[in-house]
Amino acid sequence: MILAIAVGIRLAFGLFLQPVSEANGWGREIFALAIALQNIVWGLTQPLLGILADKYGARKVVVVGGIGYSAGLFMMSQAASPLALHLTTGVLIGLSLSATSFVVILGAVGRVVSEKHRSAALGLVSAGGSLGQVLILPFGQALIGSYGWALALAALAAMTLLVIPLAIGLGSRKKDGRQPLPSQPLGEAVVEAGHHRGYWLLTAGFFVCGFQVTFMATHLPAYIVDLGFSARLGATALALIALINVIGSLFWGFMGGKYSKKYNLTLLYLARVLVIAAFLFFPPSDLGILIFASAMGFLWLGTVPLTSGLIGQIFGVQYLSTLFGIVFLGHQVGAFVGVWMGGVIFDATGSYDMVWYVAIGLGLIAALLHWPINEAPVKRLVLERP
Repeated sequence: MILAIAVGIRLAFGLFLQPVSEANGWGREIFALAIALQNIVWGLTQPLLGILADKYGARKVVVVGGIGYSAGLFMMSQAASPLALHLTTGVLIGLSLSATSFVVILGAVGRVVSEKHRSAALGLVSAGGSLGQVLILPFGQALIGSYGWALALAALAAMTLLVIPLAIGLGSRKKDGRQPLPSQPLGEAVVEAGHHRGYWLLTAGFFVCGFQVTFMATHLPAYIVDLGFSARLGATALALIALINVIGSLFWGFMGGKYSKKYNLTLLYLARVLVIAAFLFFPPSDLGILIFASAMGFLWLGTVPLTSGLIGQIFGVQYLSTLFGIVFLGHQVGAFVGVWMGGVIFDATGSYDMVWYVAIGLGLIAALLHWPINEAPVKRLVLERP
């Protein structure tokens, strides 16, 4: 439920690109830069928030994040300059997302689930983000249409406060893990991961995921309007992506528990390449857009349970939030590049075509990167310390 609110609202920001830009007389690059900053702040602070969650428990981190998220959305509704938009939408919401989203929540869940069922459980929780998107996108579009974008943001700010009571269910650090005593110092765990080639291959692959999904989440509604279709169809496409991703996250989580996670990741990225290429190749139509959204939704967040599950499989779950937080930084660097490039390229050329082609090329690279990862758990000389 926390992910449904936090990630659901985040994935609805694409609805605000056109109305916010037009109301302030800005080009799309300004709003795109705000979302890009949000993603890079989100990514840069994930390792720190992962450490805090591993040390003090997810509950405290999420409560503070929920307060900041609500404040950021409200101040975003009042932003009248690019600097104000960048500080609220970019910095404050980015930091708050870091405290209320995947790394902190999946780390808390991963520690209480056995290896056999961990990938499926992480897939189930990841689906929560898309479930929120399914519900929040039409709600947000209706609010924008009836009351304007500023009041819509204020309403979402009030909704975000629900994260605070929900955080109680996460429990304290003493209760949210299976390991009664530390078996490895944090610094040693980070160094161990840093010397593992597969860890860096996962980070590079997650860069591609961030580039692709954040570019589409932010720019797809505007791209659909540019093709001559209605804004409602753009919102419907994002909602359909979210709806199908509920199924996709469960599917890829199940597949990761049954078959090799790295080969599943290779297959997923190759499938994304084919779906994007087909979308660009065939003439645009209402049906074609809905088919694209459905196919992409099936592949949307399937990388999350597979990647986080693979980290837990290789390195254990004691510092899952910390280690996944570092990998997630790669995702957010890719998100920064993808969403900002979309705005810059569109303002310069009047088209998103070049960015779509880059997304295809990066997808092929990501498919190759995951193939050589060694999935075996690391062997440690010392497993327990007094």
